[in-house]
Amino acid sequence: MQFPNDALSPANAAPQQLVDRFGRSIDYLRVSVTDRCDLRCSYCIPKGFRDFEEPENWLTFDEVTRVVAAFARLGTSRFRLTGGEPLLRRNLPDLARRISALPNVEDLSLTTNGTQLVKHAQALRDAGVMRLNVSLDSLRGECVEQITGSDSLQKVLDGLRTAREAGFERIKINMVPMQGVNDGDIDAMVAFCMENGFVLRMIEAMPMGHTGQETRGLLLTALLSQLEKKYALVPSTVRLGGGPAKYWVSPGTGFTLGLITPISQHFCETCNRVRLSVDGTLYMCLGQEESFELRPLLRAGCSDAELEAAIRSAIELKPERHEFVERPEKSIRFMSMTGG
Repeated sequence: MQFPNDALSPANAAPQQLVDRFGRSIDYLRVSVTDRCDLRCSYCIPKGFRDFEEPENWLTFDEVTRVVAAFARLGTSRFRLTGGEPLLRRNLPDLARRISALPNVEDLSLTTNGTQLVKHAQALRDAGVMRLNVSLDSLRGECVEQITGSDSLQKVLDGLRTAREAGFERIKINMVPMQGVNDGDIDAMVAFCMENGFVLRMIEAMPMGHTGQETRGLLLTALLSQLEKKYALVPSTVRLGGGPAKYWVSPGTGFTLGLITPISQHFCETCNRVRLSVDGTLYMCLGQEESFELRPLLRAGCSDAELEAAIRSAIELKPERHEFVERPEKSIRFMSMTGG
């Protein structure tokens, strides 16, 4: 499929700067390629949920590539493939290869639950995916099954081993600590990541949809002082990716811990990201309703200049901050619908 090559935005032009009305540079786009998942994590998709987007409304790989190219021309350099579970989208390495070859794309990463990594890790690495984040909330099989609704632990562990063999370095493990569920598993997860050279990132549960609002997540800022003493952690001076995590490192072991604290210590003033859902909707914030639909423009044959103008208009809608604490009822979308 051929797209217009507008004189206003040639492919070899120097990237422009995409800045919202609060002065934040938007240099990070999370791209959801599916809202489907093979797990049903308790904080993400409710059991029995079937209201998924129809495949005819999914952006095609041509359309996704075109949107990413437009963002790259506007100065966005970091891109992450997400879902749902992105590896359920057929031929995903082909999309990764196309994105990684685009001008101005400096970083392409992927978030996955790990169940499909044995099949796809090498193809993803060969296609130009640079980094992996793998969701894993416990090393106890019964706990993983309680959280995900599936006996999936061994699949994830096998996937992690395959990913390392494929050449992925500094793999991040995403853990959502929950009261009375897996809060007793933190030490075991630290030891596992130390042993295998993984970065452990703990994430506060976000009240997305009624599943997220019912999750009793830990406030990580309160936990940090305990972890600092226990593992001799000091703040890291190294930036690990383009997301909101703050990192600490244990000089004696090399272990790295990241915390993402949208509830206890929000980071909205430095938010540098927007999300593209599988149906082509740009969401400006996880905790707000502002959005902009790109699919109608793409399928109406818009020019590159028109697409870039639409993206600029969308960024103007980005709110100053979320209201997870003050108005949790506004966060009615499930995480998988927005793009993780």
